[in-house]
Amino acid sequence: MIDRELMAPLMFGGLIAFMLIGYPVAFSLGAVGLLFGFIGIELGYFQWDLMQALPERVFGILANDLLLSIPFFTFMGAVLERCGLAEDLLEGTGQLFGSVRGGLAYAVIFVGALLGAITGTVAASVIAMGLISLPVMIRYGYNMRMATGVIAASGTITQLIPPSLVLIVLADQLGRSVGDMYAGAIGPSIVQVLLFCLFVFLVSRFRPDAMPPLPQSARTLQGWPLLRRVLRGMVPSLVLMFLVLGTILMGVATPTEGGAMGAVGAIGLAALHRRLTWDLLWQGMNSTMRITAMVIFILIGSTVFGLVFRGMDGDLWIEQHLMSLPGGVTGFLIAVNLFIFVLAFFLDFFEIAFIVIPLLAPVAAKLGIDLIWFGVLLGANMQTSFMHPPFGFALFYLRGVAPKEVKSSDIYWGAVPWVFMQLLLVAILIFWPGLVTGFVDKPLTIDPAKIEIQLRPEEVARPDAEPPAPTGNSDEGAAAIERMLREQK
Repeated sequence: MIDRELMAPLMFGGLIAFMLIGYPVAFSLGAVGLLFGFIGIELGYFQWDLMQALPERVFGILANDLLLSIPFFTFMGAVLERCGLAEDLLEGTGQLFGSVRGGLAYAVIFVGALLGAITGTVAASVIAMGLISLPVMIRYGYNMRMATGVIAASGTITQLIPPSLVLIVLADQLGRSVGDMYAGAIGPSIVQVLLFCLFVFLVSRFRPDAMPPLPQSARTLQGWPLLRRVLRGMVPSLVLMFLVLGTILMGVATPTEGGAMGAVGAIGLAALHRRLTWDLLWQGMNSTMRITAMVIFILIGSTVFGLVFRGMDGDLWIEQHLMSLPGGVTGFLIAVNLFIFVLAFFLDFFEIAFIVIPLLAPVAAKLGIDLIWFGVLLGANMQTSFMHPPFGFALFYLRGVAPKEVKSSDIYWGAVPWVFMQLLLVAILIFWPGLVTGFVDKPLTIDPAKIEIQLRPEEVARPDAEPPAPTGNSDEGAAAIERMLREQK
């Protein structure tokens, strides 16, 4: 007979075995959960009554208004990928920075960040920049690994820059506001862009042949024509960014409402660029349907697994091991981030967020870790899931649109230094939490011991005066009211 203490480790190991076999994650979660649930019932370790909670938990997923923002942002990214916005941005900024060594790389980083703040999806950024920028970089002598690496990494910034889908999912799993999660990600996003630019600057200084400037013949725009081209891409982007991100951060719109406005804005931009067709809308809806269905099925599978895992005291098993790590909070954060970094070789960010985060969040809360900081930190780490050779999705997207002369080995080796820069950001966030918390509005706290109630003289003198309403829930306030009533009697 299996000891109860072994059930949780066996269940976790069974999930890993299923995923290593290659079985779909959503169904692996559900299958392992149900299998161990029935085994636990037979052994007397799990109560059958707990299974009655499953239908309501599934209904709670389907009724979650926050998750409705995922199809909106996905559709917005799918439409913007094909509407011509990326072309305008890349052509304008490429000409603007073209005279500088590494100018095209700077342009790709800048446009990747801007597209990330508009679309929220990695695929749209990587595919658009791979189609437009990579052939130009190859034509003008860029090192192949540097060219592919900067495109993949700049598209992956989308993971961290609001309105990132991963931040929405993390906010939902951690029980925190999406607006606060977006605000907390602003500082790390800026630092990530600066780290990428610093790397390009260093490479252009020490290996100038790897990133040559554009020749004069290629810089066809000067003065006001160049300014008009840049503004043509920038102004619609900034308007759409305000519609989506500005309204959410100001509290005017919820993430779902912001996503809906973004979807409408994307359709408007496609019409403005004269690319709004039924085929474009159909492709956008098809992509949205696939991603949304995947997310919902993973969520349903994870809730089945989570219910049984907790019923087997798996949460206590996880907590016991994580709380006993040396180094306190810092040791916990380092161990967790190493664990997620390894998982990112095999799982994408949706799977990590739905499987691992619910197990880690209670331990982080008990250690007194700010969950907004924790969520943004893990979001920064999950960027690497798109860049890990050989399974990173950003590398797959780039391989799919890269010219035939680009070797897969160049794409994989080109990603390595950018992964290290993403990990450098994780280290910065661990030791500098203020980079996240400094951008989040602190809730107003009132110390009841410092509340004072002051009465007007005429109210104290009149026997028939109504007692004033207290300004806070404090013992001192209640005592003051009682003294006043006794004096009136």
